[in-house]
Amino acid sequence: MRMSGADITIKLLENQGIKVIAGIPGGGNLPLYDALYKSNIKHVLARHEQGAAFIAQGIARTTGKAAVCFATSGPGATNLLTAIADAKLDSVPMVAITGQVPFLLVGTDAFQEVDTYGLTVPITKHNFFVRSIEELFTVIPEAFRYAECGRPGPVVIDIPKNLQSEMYEFEGFPKLEDIDEYVEPVNIHFLKEAAEYINSSKKPVLYIGGGIPIAQGEELIRKLSEKSNIPVATTLMGLGSFPLDNPLYLGMLGMHGARYTNILLEEADLLLAFGVRFDDRATGNVGKFCPRAKIIHIDIDEAEIGKIKKVDLSIQGDINKVLEDLIPLIEENSRKAWVEEIRTKKMELPFVLPDKKDYYHPLNIIKMVSEMSGNAIVTTDVGQHQMWTAQVYPVKEPRTFLTSGGLGTMGFGLPAAIGAAIAMPDRMVICFAGDGSLLMNIQELATLADLGLNVKIIVMNNGHLGLVRQQQQMFYHEHYMACKFQTDPDFAMIAEGFKIKGYTLSRDINPEETLKKILLEKGPALINVPINQFENVFPIVPPGAGNTEMVGGE
Repeated sequence: MRMSGADITIKLLENQGIKVIAGIPGGGNLPLYDALYKSNIKHVLARHEQGAAFIAQGIARTTGKAAVCFATSGPGATNLLTAIADAKLDSVPMVAITGQVPFLLVGTDAFQEVDTYGLTVPITKHNFFVRSIEELFTVIPEAFRYAECGRPGPVVIDIPKNLQSEMYEFEGFPKLEDIDEYVEPVNIHFLKEAAEYINSSKKPVLYIGGGIPIAQGEELIRKLSEKSNIPVATTLMGLGSFPLDNPLYLGMLGMHGARYTNILLEEADLLLAFGVRFDDRATGNVGKFCPRAKIIHIDIDEAEIGKIKKVDLSIQGDINKVLEDLIPLIEENSRKAWVEEIRTKKMELPFVLPDKKDYYHPLNIIKMVSEMSGNAIVTTDVGQHQMWTAQVYPVKEPRTFLTSGGLGTMGFGLPAAIGAAIAMPDRMVICFAGDGSLLMNIQELATLADLGLNVKIIVMNNGHLGLVRQQQQMFYHEHYMACKFQTDPDFAMIAEGFKIKGYTLSRDINPEETLKKILLEKGPALINVPINQFENVFPIVPPGAGNTEMVGGE
């Protein structure tokens, strides 16, 4: 069998089950595109490499399987960097394949040469610089294994152009073997100690994060919670991992969590931190976080344990395996006093909603959309609209709320929505965006128009970088600097220019009927929603404060 390096690469991707690749061709990866021409893999032509990588993220975050993006050398590769870093911080499995200048030109500052390998070392789980065609047979399968095993993350494969074009004689493709990843048995002594902590505690709280939906551990979390009546608080990345209607659900904790959630965590005598990394947006001032609680931290990544918060007991391992072994050791416990305190605090310190007649309050718009969108997948950009959505959109399933958590990347929402819609074509995808964030990757409206996907973009338009303006108002003496946009783009007209239906909701009408009509139509649409430019997200924990020192939202 005789094939080029590019043909071998594409065939290996087919063998991995890849059906879609998002990317942009250029001189450094044209041989790969020539090979892709003969493949049954569908290619999505993004309008910017960052958009391509976020499309791949949308696929990966929705399915839990590694997705692929392509970029050429030089600026193509550097345009991927933000999305790769975003995937690293949110543990998203992704394989980015970049073209590189011919091997003999590496290090000469050749046209469109950058050290892709060196640039991506700090922001990837693993990366490869391919030095021979033979390496492709191991590098491609290894990349997927690295991306998906343990704590998932992004992998970069940099392939010089001459190796893409070079012909290679070989007998056949190695058979893909199902590798059962070795799971180290959980230390029974640690499990018994954890069970003793839980069984003897009076006010335990489960604090769960993105590790739970990644591991599909939501059912085991529910069993543990209900068996011993342990309330559950989630991080932004953990939303959808616990039933919303369960009286033990406390909602999202942290900087913009409900007041009762943060107060109840303050009362905890035991914190079960499962699949979390004690991110500052969740904990506030970490020294003031859960001061009365002993802490049990369980995470698959040993590097996260003890990194930020000192804990009393730690178990490194797969959360499902740990929970399967732990739950039988947990005693049934009604915890009547603790459950009653939770019920009382929820009544005394509720999350305050605006008057329903204030149709254009962002929380009311989001609630209206949620009531009309069925089992939609939701993506957000980053800013006030992201936090409003996290506060009130009823996320009922894991992997249906896609947001940039760790890096907080503006421009994430639209391309991630495209990826989610590619992965789940039978479901509507709602993208909540801010006017500032949307402009970061607005060119991907062209990609959306190409594909005709059922993606609805709701633009919360306040003419500002809203969260910047809010913090300047509250914490910088109202010194408004570089937060207000002088130009107010007509987003509906821009959408129409991309051949996508565009609408602007007028303040003189009730938006309910208009929203319902637009959301029921198949295909892409953009809805521009003017909101009060000085509307703030409440509650909010001031910088450096503890979570119980939140302001607003009373």
